[in-house]
Amino acid sequence: MLSQRTFSIGTTIPEHIDKIIETYQQRPEKIERYSRRVGMNEIEKEGYNLNISRYISTAIEKAEIDLAVTHDKLVVIEQEIQTATRKHNEFLTQLGLRPLPLGDSDGEAP
Repeated sequence: MLSQRTFSIGTTIPEHIDKIIETYQQRPEKIERYSRRVGMNEIEKEGYNLNISRYISTAIEKAEIDLAVTHDKLVVIEQEIQTATRKHNEFLTQLGLRPLPLGDSDGEAP
């Protein structure tokens, strides 16, 4: 990003100015998420709209989540919860209190 936000006011810091000048002078083909050269044909196709977001995507790709690994971790956590609940229930029973419900073993929530 070119500006550093201070409340709702955007300010440009010297490092950003240097990068803007260097990019303008060197005119690299593309700098990911920052700049790229665009021909007049593409500008015409975009209706001469010079909005940067028409030509540069600043979106950050989200990390892919491995559902199988995540599921395995959740299964382990659930087992730990069940073990802790059983231990806790032993203490509750010794104190003459009603035990906490245990979740079903078929994966259903308690």
